[in-house]
Amino acid sequence: MIVIAMGVCGTGKTLIGELLSERLACEFLDGDTLHSAANKSKMSQGIPLTDEDRLPWLQAIRQAIETKQRDGETAVFTCSSLKRMYRDILRGQDQNVKFVYLKGSYELLQQRLAERSGHFFDPALLQTQLDTLEEPDVNEAIAIDIALTPEQIIEQVIQKLGVTDSVCRG
Repeated sequence: MIVIAMGVCGTGKTLIGELLSERLACEFLDGDTLHSAANKSKMSQGIPLTDEDRLPWLQAIRQAIETKQRDGETAVFTCSSLKRMYRDILRGQDQNVKFVYLKGSYELLQQRLAERSGHFFDPALLQTQLDTLEEPDVNEAIAIDIALTPEQIIEQVIQKLGVTDSVCRG
């Protein structure tokens, strides 16, 4: 099983991805690490990425997913996955790719981004991400409110995925 924590910047994808991978005892991969230097530069300058900018990044994440699947491993990834077509690329033909949509109010997201330091993402891009976002429906992703504590979010994800803590332990 592959789990992808998705949502706009500031939803806590990395934190939730790390906590979930610890809980499931499986590997974690932050999709942002696969962005090209050009993409990171654009975002740090407040320039929104285009679909063309994102395609090689999404393909790199999909390639990493396929490697995990080929090796029979469970893993947790993060990727904003803003559009349905992006999620389709990441999912491929595999129904064992599960999305966890981390969802929050504009005000909470703004507050989180204002408190964050050391990230390449310009907080001014939040609105462009929200404008781009095609919210997944209930059949496509598990939606979780980010107003919950990280621990509550993890508990809900575990419950809704129907897995136990030991699912990834060899």
